[in-house]
Amino acid sequence: MELTAQQVLPVGQAQAWEALNDTTLLQQAIPGCEGMTPLGENQYEVLVMAAVGPVKAKFKGKLKLEDLQPPDAYTLQFEGQGGPAGHGKGTAQIRLEAQGPRQTVLHYTVKASVGGKLAQIGSRLIDMAAQKMSADFFERFNEALKTRYGVTEEAPAEAAAAATGGLWARLMAWLRRLFG
Repeated sequence: MELTAQQVLPVGQAQAWEALNDTTLLQQAIPGCEGMTPLGENQYEVLVMAAVGPVKAKFKGKLKLEDLQPPDAYTLQFEGQGGPAGHGKGTAQIRLEAQGPRQTVLHYTVKASVGGKLAQIGSRLIDMAAQKMSADFFERFNEALKTRYGVTEEAPAEAAAAATGGLWARLMAWLRRLFG
């Protein structure tokens, strides 16, 4: 399985980097995460309850951060065992791109493989479960960022204008904030 996407974070790049390296915040944001224990420098043991289609299991695994390039990028190696449900392992390339003082784009590419019962349920179900877990993670992660850093919501028109990415749209959004 390969999943490539990006997510806009409502904080600056330094804050995003700090949050991505905060195990307490990550544990709150990872769906089904029951524990995250440091094993050494940039290595963690994790316990996650996960469901992929009809297969539900508690996965015990390890995470390792490599190729750290603060505050821009790192590689995350992961592997987990879910008993009879199966196992999984892979890598995630994480890259942060500053878009301003209060916005960072997180780019990620995940490459993973599964075995056991998980491998038998089909790649489409696995891909859908991975996309749902990713969406759930970023929803929780963004909420945690907003709470931690006191981020207020933009007006819907400003958010839509900023999302279009054009200079004119960004200028108009800035003017609305300034004079609105």
